[in-house]
Amino acid sequence: MSGPGGAPGPGGAPGPGGATKVQGFAATERIEAPQGGPGRGPMAGGMVGQKAMTFVPSARRLVARMRPDRLQALLVVVLVVLSVGLMSIGPRLLGHATDLVFRGFIGARTPVGTPDDQLPEAVQGQGVVPGQGVDFGAVGEWLLLVLAVYAAASLLSWWAGYVLNGVVQRTVQRMRAEVEDKIHRLPLGYVDRSPRGELLSRVTNDIDNVSTTLQQTMGQLLQSLLTVVAVLAMMVWISPLLALVALLSVPLSLVATRAIMRRSQGEFVAQWRRTGQLNAHIEEAFSGHALVKVLGRTDEVERTFAEHNEDLHEVSFRAQLVSGLVMPTMMFIGNLNYVVVAVVGALRISSGAVTLGEVQAFVQYTRQFTQPLTTVASMANLLQSGVASAERVFELLDAEEEPVAVVRRPPSGATRGEVAFEHVSFSYDPDRPLIQDLSLVARPGQTVAIVGPTGAGKTTLVNLVMRFYDLDGGRILLDGEDTAAMTRQELRSRIGMVLQDTWLFEGTIRDNIAYGRPGASEEQVREAARATYVDRFVHSLPDGYDTVVAEDGANLSAGERQLLTIARAFLTDPALLILDEATSSVDTRTELLLQHAMAALRSDRTSFVIAHRLSTIRDADLILVMADGAIVEQGTHAELLAADGAYAALHRSQLAAAPEGADEPVGG
Repeated sequence: MSGPGGAPGPGGAPGPGGATKVQGFAATERIEAPQGGPGRGPMAGGMVGQKAMTFVPSARRLVARMRPDRLQALLVVVLVVLSVGLMSIGPRLLGHATDLVFRGFIGARTPVGTPDDQLPEAVQGQGVVPGQGVDFGAVGEWLLLVLAVYAAASLLSWWAGYVLNGVVQRTVQRMRAEVEDKIHRLPLGYVDRSPRGELLSRVTNDIDNVSTTLQQTMGQLLQSLLTVVAVLAMMVWISPLLALVALLSVPLSLVATRAIMRRSQGEFVAQWRRTGQLNAHIEEAFSGHALVKVLGRTDEVERTFAEHNEDLHEVSFRAQLVSGLVMPTMMFIGNLNYVVVAVVGALRISSGAVTLGEVQAFVQYTRQFTQPLTTVASMANLLQSGVASAERVFELLDAEEEPVAVVRRPPSGATRGEVAFEHVSFSYDPDRPLIQDLSLVARPGQTVAIVGPTGAGKTTLVNLVMRFYDLDGGRILLDGEDTAAMTRQELRSRIGMVLQDTWLFEGTIRDNIAYGRPGASEEQVREAARATYVDRFVHSLPDGYDTVVAEDGANLSAGERQLLTIARAFLTDPALLILDEATSSVDTRTELLLQHAMAALRSDRTSFVIAHRLSTIRDADLILVMADGAIVEQGTHAELLAADGAYAALHRSQLAAAPEGADEPVGG
């Protein structure tokens, strides 16, 4: 498999090509381009270079994506505020009930008429009535009030979670759609440099991980932060001194959490990078499973998988180990804080500064105060993982897009198919020029054949016509219009393309033929099928045109798949036709039948043909011989043979190697 235009990839290593679906024309493209970067050998899971963003900006950007649902988000905030407010007054109400029980207990054991100043210091001035026991009616009323408060708080919390779920799912839905749109706007070079498994990992695994993170953390984070504020206010109200004691644990908690999260962030970014590498290797190995078996590379593939799997295991273990330190650290600090508050609170009760119920409430508030901090800390690993995935998605969304063509003048509407190259220059790598100052004109109705050795730039030439890549210099005109001033969809709608590597989707035979022209009638589809001899083998299939094509066209032969792609191009009736080894997968007899269909298909339209077989191009109106990105000879088959130059030498060398009676190859 060769690099651009058949050229070797950077570093001399062949760059693998990939089947790419481009809407707007009937084609299956095997776009050959350099695959720069390390690890692009067989079964290597190369990666797009990444630089992780910091945690806070990425988290802010992720939250900002909820802006379209800001009204629902505001409702969530209001509901959570009400829920937290009710939850925060619950312990205070329970404290009142405790004081009623405590005063009744002391009163029942105190003789009637005992003066207040003769009561124990801890209960003086607290409304103890000597001789009067516990008022269970009043206690019951307070307990019912607490029950109602907690029930209302729970209902509001459930409602907030319900609304937040809708916000999160719509946000992720928009993100997924945006990523899908972005992929179609990316230049082909970006896709060429990115292993498909890596891109799939970002579109699927990373977005799913973002969804999980938002779903499990957004509501808890909001509730935890508001709980801290509300509980702190209640603690200060009960006892500023005890509140100060409780707050001493906060700086220690923050320092410990920050240190652990800073270390774990890099580990989680590395974890998702390793996940992308593993997915890229698996996708590549499974796609080429048959080739791996044939060449006996199973052991090597398994070793590479084991290496990636071990790398992922190690970095995942480190990420979970480091982030897992947060929870026990916070629990230790919380328990230490609880002990200190209990001791100081007992001393304050004995001095009569606070009541038993207030200390009970304060102890509950202490738990409520440390619990949100512990909850946030326990979500550190999920937050780190989710934000690391968001960074990878944002990197894809921030990638440079294909420039949008600005139409300088209204299109003429003519579809003659004239193509003119004017001083065209192009290279995949600035340090390795490929095409320099190339000029040629393909007249309407001409068949232009392109031949030359591997790496000459043949496929690159047609890729430039299709605007898969933009020129470094010069321009290409289609019917007198600069293709750079046309939208890619408009340009490609005038072009039909058939290549050696077929691409079929899991639809019916009919759907695959009509893919480039969705509105085609049944008769038009069948006419295209008959013209390209697809109709001959379709009738032998169990369901005819309704036969469903299996994944990768596994239930069809290579020749039948190629015939389908040719029928697809035939149906679009393009002004310009590009055939890149379009008949190499069919047998000689079928190719002879196809020549008649191709002749009809090429009539009254310009055709660019890249082929090995002489029978495909010997009748071409113009044959271009390319070498090192330049046209070294041009003319008809007879003229080039008579000139006894590069074409003739290539012809003789290939003819000498061909079996007697076989079609004469001419290189390519």
